[in-house]
Amino acid sequence: MTHRVFVTGATGVLGRAAVPVLVAAGIRVTGVARSAVGADRLRAAGATPITVDLFDGDAVRAAVAGHDAIVHLATAIPPMTRMHRRAAWRTNDRLRVDATRALLDAARANGIDRVVKESVTFPYLDGGDAWLDESAPVDPAKAWRSTLAGERLVTGWTGSGGAGVVLRFGALYAADARSTDEVRRLARWGLAPVPGPSDAFVSAVHAADAATAIRAALDAPPAVYNVVDDRPLRRRELADAVARAFGTGRLRAVPAETMRWIGGDGARGLTASQRVDNRAFAAATGWAPQWVDAAAGWAAIGRQSVVAG
Repeated sequence: MTHRVFVTGATGVLGRAAVPVLVAAGIRVTGVARSAVGADRLRAAGATPITVDLFDGDAVRAAVAGHDAIVHLATAIPPMTRMHRRAAWRTNDRLRVDATRALLDAARANGIDRVVKESVTFPYLDGGDAWLDESAPVDPAKAWRSTLAGERLVTGWTGSGGAGVVLRFGALYAADARSTDEVRRLARWGLAPVPGPSDAFVSAVHAADAATAIRAALDAPPAVYNVVDDRPLRRRELADAVARAFGTGRLRAVPAETMRWIGGDGARGLTASQRVDNRAFAAATGWAPQWVDAAAGWAAIGRQSVVAG
């Protein structure tokens, strides 16, 4: 049984959802915080905060000592207004590769075998109406290289005797996410939150469901798993759900030219039809999402927004 877990990205969208779930399960959590405010939030959630440079191998080895598992959730996704700049992704790329390598080295040095790493479903190639399981082909575009390289580090860790679990999350959404503010702003401008053909599928996952998946991953057989809602929505369905959540009129798709400007060579993954299958993870762990689809999840966010307002 896992008793003590080291969590990177503990104050981010995923971490804020996952830490309380882990603590409620009786797990002692050490969470990486980058600020005093973040440290206070972790203490309030029942975790122990720590400040460590994830690119400093010696510091990471010292920080993870005494833990049973490592959960690597740290990302640095740039705001939508800066996504078109490749340089804006530099830290995120390093977190996916350099920090992952440092954490695996630290795990090896400290006798920790269980490592759970977040990833994303966006690299899957367009599958049309077909279901995409973990063996589906992925896009080799430069935009996804660090994502896939980080996954390979963890699967290589498993191949050398460790227990590595990669969680490929769908489009993450949560009431307290910066991206939700961006989606709300787009909706007020009359724009849909996801580009691409209206009949193409998009797979998503609420942060609360991602959090329970992270807890389940601590006991899952080592593998790469998709973690998404049970029912992926077509883009038109998702746009209509967001419009209802924020009380706007019908939303129109972001122009393809704009997406190519924002996403560069990653635009294919942001506009592709990705009907992602979560059954492997559900079968391995018994996990099931609270929100069957993003329409239900966004409706809940809309209700929260009304209450907060």
